[in-house]
Amino acid sequence: MTIADFRKAKPVKDVMPALVTAAKRARGRPRSANPKQHVSLRLDAKVIAGFKAQGPGWQGRINEALARALAKPEKRKTPRAVR
Repeated sequence: MTIADFRKAKPVKDVMPALVTAAKRARGRPRSANPKQHVSLRLDAKVIAGFKAQGPGWQGRINEALARALAKPEKRKTPRAVR
């Protein structure tokens, strides 16, 4: 290319605006409105084995089971007599 060619050149945003827009577009998954929180939790080995035996998605199923348990009305135990 010659200097004259460079002088005639136009900015890419004027020539291919769609390409510039695509290059600036956000990458990856869209952010969730209710993002999950990362925690470290110790569970019994047989609990983990049981959920893993059901196949992929076992962590999500644990989350669903915990959410269902929270949704149930809590049965209150009668408090022990204080001595």
